[in-house]
Amino acid sequence: MRDARQHDPGDKAARVAARRPAYRADLDAGTDRFLAPRRTTCPWCASTRLAPRLHTTDLLQHKPGRFTLDRCADCGHIFQNPRLTAEGLEFYYRDFYDGLGEQRMSGTFGGRGAMYRGRAEAMLPYDPAPKTWLDVGTGHGHFCAAARTVLPDTSFDGLDFTDGVDIAAREGRVDHAHRGTLPDLAPELAARYDVVSMFHYLEHSTDPDRELRAARQVVRPGGHLLVEVPDPESRYARLLGRWWLPWLQPQHLHLMPVANLRRRLTDLGFTVVAEQHAEPHDPVDLLAAVWLALDHTAPREDAPWLPEPPGPLRRAARTALLLAGVPALLTATLLDRLALRPLSHRLGLSNAYRLVARRD
Repeated sequence: MRDARQHDPGDKAARVAARRPAYRADLDAGTDRFLAPRRTTCPWCASTRLAPRLHTTDLLQHKPGRFTLDRCADCGHIFQNPRLTAEGLEFYYRDFYDGLGEQRMSGTFGGRGAMYRGRAEAMLPYDPAPKTWLDVGTGHGHFCAAARTVLPDTSFDGLDFTDGVDIAAREGRVDHAHRGTLPDLAPELAARYDVVSMFHYLEHSTDPDRELRAARQVVRPGGHLLVEVPDPESRYARLLGRWWLPWLQPQHLHLMPVANLRRRLTDLGFTVVAEQHAEPHDPVDLLAAVWLALDHTAPREDAPWLPEPPGPLRRAARTALLLAGVPALLTATLLDRLALRPLSHRLGLSNAYRLVARRD
């Protein structure tokens, strides 16, 4: 019954309407509290040589606000500045992965089994039979479920601060669910895991260095840490500008060049045993850029942060524009998946990188 209600447009309209007063109260109180004071130093190397890299808006949910990413001229680290406060994080994450967005995101993540198996296979040359694996930022645990087909004798645990990890345990995708943050839970999980993975997690964290230190505490000596993050040095980041999906504002707070992350892991007592660019590339850049541009141009679909639902004319105009964009979406998909994917690393277009690091 729950799934049937979620597919019912009338039920969705009712759920949107029920959330509208709370969003209205949040916005009436002003959005200044959603952003912290602007930093004058790089959070990675403390340099003062900062310059704006990108100005953009929320291109996915279209919640109000403008966001800036700064780049450090000394180390190349890119970070949101000013950064979201705790209130801002709650506001912009709300109804994205849970609530109104739960079904959409669950479908998106649940349909990526081949990618998840590839992530698990990245561990095989370095530990072909890990006994225990902790997936940090596991969400609903779809990676763990797919990884079992690669490593059937491995126990997969999930960690997340949202109720997604409880759903993962209830659905049997993880063996144990840890609800909270890695730095807070690290003391009780110390040296427990053969492998700790952070797949597209660090860029969401407010303090990546603290997360990496906590990961070192949780990985047993001789165990491995897998980190996969967007690559801010991808040529797509320059070619597509604000329409490059991995900018993902305002959720992505830090984007680290691979050299920076390698050095930090070495400083923490890890040895990087593998660096991959072609393998973690997700061939969706052109498709996502076309979709973001179309969605940005079209009238908005109903959302609780809008003052009122769109009328029939706006809904019809949105439908017409999106239908007109179908040929562009199909062309972008073919370019992404057939023409450019085999050449992504050679052309510098890979949108992510993966490091495998052994704790010494």
